[in-house]
Amino acid sequence: MITIEEARRIILSAIHPLGGEEVPLLQALGRVAAEDVVSPWDIPGADHSAMDGYAFAFASLSAGPLAVCDVIHAGASRDEPVPKGCAVKIMTGAPIPPGCDTVVPVEDVRLERERIFLRGEVRLGDHIRRRGEDVTAGARVIPAGALLRPQEIGMLSSLGRTAAQVFRRARCGVLSTGDELLQPGSIPQPGKIINSNSYSIAAQLLEAGGEPVMLGIARDDREETRRKIGEGLQADLLITTGGVSVGDRDFVREALLDLGGEIRFWKVAMKPGKPVAFAMVRGKPVFALPGNPVAAMVAFEQFVRPALLTLMGHTQILRPVVRGVLTEPVRNRGERPHLVRVAVRLAEGRYQVAATGEQGSARLSSLTSGNGLVKLPPDTALAAGSEVEVQLLDRHFEMGAP
Repeated sequence: MITIEEARRIILSAIHPLGGEEVPLLQALGRVAAEDVVSPWDIPGADHSAMDGYAFAFASLSAGPLAVCDVIHAGASRDEPVPKGCAVKIMTGAPIPPGCDTVVPVEDVRLERERIFLRGEVRLGDHIRRRGEDVTAGARVIPAGALLRPQEIGMLSSLGRTAAQVFRRARCGVLSTGDELLQPGSIPQPGKIINSNSYSIAAQLLEAGGEPVMLGIARDDREETRRKIGEGLQADLLITTGGVSVGDRDFVREALLDLGGEIRFWKVAMKPGKPVAFAMVRGKPVFALPGNPVAAMVAFEQFVRPALLTLMGHTQILRPVVRGVLTEPVRNRGERPHLVRVAVRLAEGRYQVAATGEQGSARLSSLTSGNGLVKLPPDTALAAGSEVEVQLLDRHFEMGAP
């Protein structure tokens, strides 16, 4: 068996970003820029007033109160120079007219008989946004590989863009295997279980920005398993759950080999998730995850998610890690690293960490009641108060989710 880190290295060495596509601006949110974005113009495009106030030549102040000779509203402009000894009333965002080099806010002025008297000190150049002080023409404002957040969308729109060139979303086949599986909506029967794996994995794909392609269930038959996996190879990436162990009716490994696949690893030293495999089949990455729901989801986090994000051009591909303090003891009596499901909360300026009860690999409740993972080395016991690193799983954690 190989380590989690070695398995991840093998996977990422085989993964390369997909091509780019142009999408409408709002659809680019959360996607990754596939090209450098260069500004075609200065922003602002001219000197503008930063305040509602009065614009004038600073040198005119020595002559006493200034006469108000014009008004410039936002969206309007004045091409004629403002005479010495005069001021123009100007609105925020309006261009500074010729002959003016200073703005004083309206609240710092007393107006009497169309002349302004200043209430305080004024400095040359006050309250003017200079041309190009935000962005200059020809500057790279968004590099290729940048995540497009709301602020990048705003920048693109300020450059006149209505669309953006982004890395393509990965289409990901999702296939569950097993005669025991029933689709959601079915009534439970003896010896049967509801297929939750396809939906939890599809949800993880969606949360990471991928596009799941639901392939249904492959029964425990070698030919059907091979056919279903073959269908899944039309996607950019394929994920199977179940059928990857060593049972008499586990056919995923054989099906991958039948299709000409190269299995890069099979089994990882981790709990849960030991029976996980990664293969390249016809140039497509295939992840064969365990059938137990928690094991499948934990393996997805460690291996599939980083590969998926790499396909879509992301450079930040690992979940954030924080240091926290255990509120209760935890122990790993096994010979493999144990990824313990934990609940993390911020209290009194520190992250407090507690295990989510029984840690069986089929207990989805150990994930639904938590938001992180703690990697506990083999044969390790940690007392309450011990400091641990926590891989955060919940993207809404910072918003106060439990």
